Amino acid sequence: MSGESRNSELETRNSNRFSIFEFRFSSLRNAHRACLIALLVLSLAAPARAQTDAETRVLDYIRDHLRPGEPLIITELYNHVFTQPDERRALERLYNAFFRIPIFVAQYQEKFGRPPSLQVISEQFDLKTPESADVLLRVMESDPRVPHFLTRNPKTGEITQVDVDKIKSDERFGQALARQLGGWEGKPAPEFQLERLDGGTISLADLRGEVALLYVWFTGCPPCMKETPELVKLYREFSSRGFQIVAANADRVLGLAHDDAARLQYVREREVNFPVVHWTRGSDQAYGSISIYPTLFLINRKGLVTQHWIGYVEPGDLRRAVSKDLDEK
Repeated sequence: MSGESRNSELETRNSNRFSIFEFRFSSLRNAHRACLIALLVLSLAAPARAQTDAETRVLDYIRDHLRPGEPLIITELYNHVFTQPDERRALERLYNAFFRIPIFVAQYQEKFGRPPSLQVISEQFDLKTPESADVLLRVMESDPRVPHFLTRNPKTGEITQVDVDKIKSDERFGQALARQLGGWEGKPAPEFQLERLDGGTISLADLRGEVALLYVWFTGCPPCMKETPELVKLYREFSSRGFQIVAANADRVLGLAHDDAARLQYVREREVNFPVVHWTRGSDQAYGSISIYPTLFLINRKGLVTQHWIGYVEPGDLRRAVSKDLDEK
């Protein structure tokens, strides 16, 4: 085939592709048109997109197409823009993070007396960069359905003020936040039965008569990686006295891509000497829909929560609390 013939055929194909989209535009609402245009642009730029991971592609697209005062329609992105399996998984994970961020920000403000940085948000939600956290905050700020509970530095994007009361009063976030901030001490620990990473299950009933520390974490969480070695030491010191730690990994609940091989490698490298289990959505809801990782619940021999910590806990605080519960008969 001659060069002219190939060029002619290519022009015909491109012309047909544009004709198909023009036909679709004429039959769809205006809200759909931008998504279909984006789909065309992205399909023509497929080789470039293949060079980046799915989450980066999704975030880049969202950043470039945000419009002040206009909500991001996730179903449109899912159905018309991000059609590859890895892109859809990334979109679903970011969508889940979107609804957890207000609760996390409010809880962080209440615990530490200051807003979280973009770096902290990116670590807590397993995002690749602080810029990724900035994109999700921009989605919230542009969506009229989300209360404006943040004030940010216009130059750095860092959060300068958090209106916790506004988050509490919102029907979508208030109930979950109240459960997180309401206090667990003195309340019965909710039952759980969780699949162990090495096979079998473990339940709260299995731990009756022992002092147990439920440690909820995810793979790659920086404060969790700091906490784990301290828990290994704690378990080595107190396990002979009837102390148990259950490390509940939340990767599946959070939609993270880590597999069991990665989790087992983490366990081996850090010489984890206590049971590691898979956290579930049901248990997560029962324990208040956890927003900050790690979160720890100390449960006494009677099944009551005696301490509830969010974020990294100093070794001395852990040791004193565990020792006190073990001394009580």
